[in-house]
Amino acid sequence: MMKLEGIGTFVTVAEAGSISEAARRQRLSKSVVSERLADLERSLGTTLLHRTTRRLTLTEDGIAFLTRARRIVREVEDAGADMAERRGELVGPLRISAPVTFGRMHLGPALYPFLARHPGIELTLDLDDRRADAAADGYDAVVRHGAIQDSRLIAWRLAASRRVLVASPEYIARNGAPASMADLASHRGIFYTHRGVADWRFPSPDGAAIVRGRIGLLVNNGDVMREAATAGLGIALLPTFIAGGAIRTGELKIVDIGVEAEGEFIYIAYPEGPPPSAKLKAFAECLISAIGDPPYWDVPDCRPTDK
Repeated sequence: MMKLEGIGTFVTVAEAGSISEAARRQRLSKSVVSERLADLERSLGTTLLHRTTRRLTLTEDGIAFLTRARRIVREVEDAGADMAERRGELVGPLRISAPVTFGRMHLGPALYPFLARHPGIELTLDLDDRRADAAADGYDAVVRHGAIQDSRLIAWRLAASRRVLVASPEYIARNGAPASMADLASHRGIFYTHRGVADWRFPSPDGAAIVRGRIGLLVNNGDVMREAATAGLGIALLPTFIAGGAIRTGELKIVDIGVEAEGEFIYIAYPEGPPPSAKLKAFAECLISAIGDPPYWDVPDCRPTDK
């Protein structure tokens, strides 16, 4: 008969990528982790993991079982959390994926007071610019900048996101400031890899107008885009939550071409299915309160507060 502890250990090993790391996360010895895995495989009558001295990989049966195992572990965790919520407590694991720059700059300051108020929550915050599959990757929710295109996700809007063209004073002094979309096309651009050179989109009477500048740099991180623009390498289209500080200090200047880029929104989205937990709702409410309306990064000299 399968034991719940073995299923939980298998999920941890699969997510950790090694028995050693899984043992560390579960605060167990490696021998106990190995014994639980062996017992689970005997119960199922199959091999779930290929083990070598250098790596550990899932078998086909392991891949198939992992989806259900995650669901089982989540159901048990949610059941425990539900009982705690009945007592007015927020407890248990909460797994969130968010973009690197937004997470580093804005999630931390908002979440530290939240976690201090709810010490029973075990938050895992994965910062990755890759668009994680919330359900398949085991996340309770994902934070996204831009449209939610996955119909399996239910989204809450956190904040509006204004995007502006920026360049360093040195770049403008050397190359001049474009005054129109036609002028902009001749300038070197710093582009976000996941959006590409078609990201310079502006509203027009005929729909969105796309300006394709010359590629100066393609990079998959907003911090590096801002730093490259500050270094004078080209013009970047950046959200104000990334560029706002550099604009206020004068390191970057807003490039005015007579029309502002299409705005976007920041969302937190969770997989369809069971209703969101109380702790996820509280997490979202914390972010909405901390960000404010309009967002604090669009208000000069304003920072997150402990709300």
